Amino acid sequence: MPLFLWNRGAFAVRVAIRPGKRAMLRQIGGNQMTEMVFGTVPVHTGDPVLPRWWRTIDRWTLSCILVLFGIGLLLGLASSPPLASKNGFEPFHYVQRQAFFGAVAMAALFITSMMSPQLVRRLAVLGFACAFVALALLPVLGTDFGKGAVRWYSFGFASVQPSEFLKPGFVVVAAWFMAASQDLGGPPGKTYSLVLAIVIVALLAMQPDFGQAALVLFSWGVMYFVAGAPMLLLLTLAGIVVFAGTVFYSNSEHFARRIDGFLSPDLDPTTQLGYATNAIREGGFFGVGVGEGQVKWSLPDAHTDFIIAVAAEEYGLICVLLIIALYTTIVVRSLMRLMKERDPFIRLAGTGLACAFGVQAMINMGVAVRLLPAKGMTLPFVSYGGSSVIASGIAVGMLLAFTRSRPQGEIGDILMRRGR
Repeated sequence: MPLFLWNRGAFAVRVAIRPGKRAMLRQIGGNQMTEMVFGTVPVHTGDPVLPRWWRTIDRWTLSCILVLFGIGLLLGLASSPPLASKNGFEPFHYVQRQAFFGAVAMAALFITSMMSPQLVRRLAVLGFACAFVALALLPVLGTDFGKGAVRWYSFGFASVQPSEFLKPGFVVVAAWFMAASQDLGGPPGKTYSLVLAIVIVALLAMQPDFGQAALVLFSWGVMYFVAGAPMLLLLTLAGIVVFAGTVFYSNSEHFARRIDGFLSPDLDPTTQLGYATNAIREGGFFGVGVGEGQVKWSLPDAHTDFIIAVAAEEYGLICVLLIIALYTTIVVRSLMRLMKERDPFIRLAGTGLACAFGVQAMINMGVAVRLLPAKGMTLPFVSYGGSSVIASGIAVGMLLAFTRSRPQGEIGDILMRRGR
């Protein structure tokens, strides 16, 4: 009886093969033992946490995040002193606060990225439940800080925006529902996720916060498409969204004012969009110079919603292209790693998080150059804001946890073996 010993990486398989069984074993190309031996990523489960995390993490994505945060602090040094002076604070008051919030966000990112997908899912469900209750109570306990939209809880020393923390939790919960619906005898998870998305969008529209509502719907639509939704259903849902937008335009002065301002052929140079557009035009390719920009003295939200205008004016198109390249690298690399993922939950949740992250950045920059209506949405890791940067840290930490290399056969290899 021939005895074979196969040793590869962390796996050692001793197989005793009877002569009459060899032909049968050759035909079993997709059994579990073969999947363990072939196409695996050598991960030594006995290693300490940090070395294993460093070996399996997407270091390019992590590096891009750190660079974005550094750029955010640099732009904060340029954009926030005028507002700090106006409010009676030290010149770099907002930069110091952003550095503190950023430190918390980075800690959350690193800790979350070290977790297993199962632990991420459990904590995301718990966090989503808390954020959902907080969002529902906003009309009673929230404040608008004079901006006309009740989106925050004020604690005096700081404020919290529940919708920022709701987004990553919703993506994970919706992905869990959709993945469960693919099991034999599983629940109608796609229907549950749709109902949940509609409820959240309704709560956000009541604030009103149509930007976050659109982002939630987009995230759900991307995951639903990846889960195998029919095109007819997606087109029907798109038609419903257009109809709802028409209704809001007719009945919401806040919504109508922003749409009218976007569609107007004449741009008032004294509005936020006017100042931002002029700053981008003045910056040119290389900018007017560090500290020489003027838009920060005119825009009340220069350090938050319109920080890309400060970057374009002082550092020019080169800086803006660098920022776009960093966001693009994060999204593309994440999606490429998720394409190899076999677990449907991880694939759906990671895709939703990556697309939501990229689209939020695209919306923020699109508003600044007047490609999209004003939505009051921050630029992840770059704009000032405690809720925004900490929630972004948690979301990207989840994404890094889902895109870590794990001992599994690639999905393409599995499909090829099944096709033989």
